Amino acid sequence: MTALKKPVIAGNWKMYKTIAEARELAEAVARGWPQVKAATLILIPPFTAIQEVKKAVSGTEIRVGAQDVFWEEKGAFTGEISALQLREAGCDFVVIGHSERRQYFGESDETVRKKTQAALAHGLQPVVCIGESLAERENGQTLTRIKDQLERSVFSLTEADFSQVLLAYEPIWAIGTGRNATPQQAEEVQAFIRSLIKAKYGNKVADCAIILYGGSVKPSNALSLAREKDVDGFLVGGASLEADSFLAIAREALRADEGLK
Repeated sequence: MTALKKPVIAGNWKMYKTIAEARELAEAVARGWPQVKAATLILIPPFTAIQEVKKAVSGTEIRVGAQDVFWEEKGAFTGEISALQLREAGCDFVVIGHSERRQYFGESDETVRKKTQAALAHGLQPVVCIGESLAERENGQTLTRIKDQLERSVFSLTEADFSQVLLAYEPIWAIGTGRNATPQQAEEVQAFIRSLIKAKYGNKVADCAIILYGGSVKPSNALSLAREKDVDGFLVGGASLEADSFLAIAREALRADEGLK
C-alpha cells in the first residue's frame, strides 16, 4: 500500500449507475483527472461496475473502491462479497460502516472491526465511517459517540494496520439532507478524532492519518470545509454522480491546500 496524496476525494456512487452509466462517468472523470492529479481520487461504484470502472481509469492514478465487504474470505454467505473477491475485481479501497449500512442493514462497531481486519488482510485500505445522529448532536453527545465508535472498531488495530485506515467523519444528519456541518463543526470533530489517534498511536501516526469529511459536500461548500486544518479531503455522495461537480470539489480542495501551504 502506497502513501496517498492529500487531499483525498472519494466518490461514493451508492446504488446508482448501470454498468454503461458507470463507465461513462468514470471516463469523464479520467478525462478531467490531469487537472486535479495532485489530489488522490477514488471512485466507489456499485459492485457490478467495479471492473468496468477500473478499465475506464487505466492510465491514470485514479483508484477504485467498493461500498462494503464481508469479514469471511469465502463460504455460504448469500449476497455477501469478500475482500479477496474485491481485490480480484480491481479494488484498492473499501468503505466500511457507512451510516446507511448502519441504519438499514444492522452494521455495528463490532462488524466494522471484523470487516476492517478482513480488508487489511487482503491489501484493501478501509475507509471507515463514523458519525453522530441529530439526536446525539442535540444532546451534546457527539464527541462521546465518536470516541466510542473508534474504540470499539479501529482502535483495536496495531499501529501498522491502523496506519492504512482512512477515517471519514460523516454527521448522519447531514447525509443526503442538503444540510452540512459548518466548517467549524467539522473541524471540531475532526481535530478531536486526531487527538484520539495521537493519544492511542502517537504523533507520527496522528499527523499522517487521513480524516475525510462526508455529508452533503458540493462545490459550493468544499473550499470552506477543506480550509480547515484537520479536513484531509472528502467522502462525496450525490455530487460524485456527475463528473463536473466531482472534479470541481477536487479543484476546490486543492485550492484550499495551496492556501494552507
